[in-house]
Amino acid sequence: MTDIIADSLTRIRNAAQRRLDTTTLLHSKSIEAIVSILVNKGYLESFSVIENGVKKTIKVTIKYDENGRGVINEVKKISKPGRRVHKAKADIRFFKNGYGTLIVSTSQGVLPNDEAFKRGIGGEVICSIW
Repeated sequence: MTDIIADSLTRIRNAAQRRLDTTTLLHSKSIEAIVSILVNKGYLESFSVIENGVKKTIKVTIKYDENGRGVINEVKKISKPGRRVHKAKADIRFFKNGYGTLIVSTSQGVLPNDEAFKRGIGGEVICSIW
């Protein structure tokens, strides 16, 4: 597997479509940062890091609305290993008129688009979610 972030986003998307309560992701610092942003923005219920000896995994709890539908409508990977997408701070101000979120890898860490715009920095757009 070459793209661990795309694999994690696919696992979250598939779990939400199948209406599963939880799913397990492979651990890395960038994936942990992305999942914490998704929890803070309200797309996921919670997450926890589970250590099995040397190997770590992330257990994610999917969030559903009162009708039983997933809160996540679409998760899309923007930057791919063969094509990196970078945006300036002016280009990441809004996504879906404020209803969606871009997750951006910046020089100050992995941030949502509104926080990156507030700090006045751009970076590589990892994924979009709404």
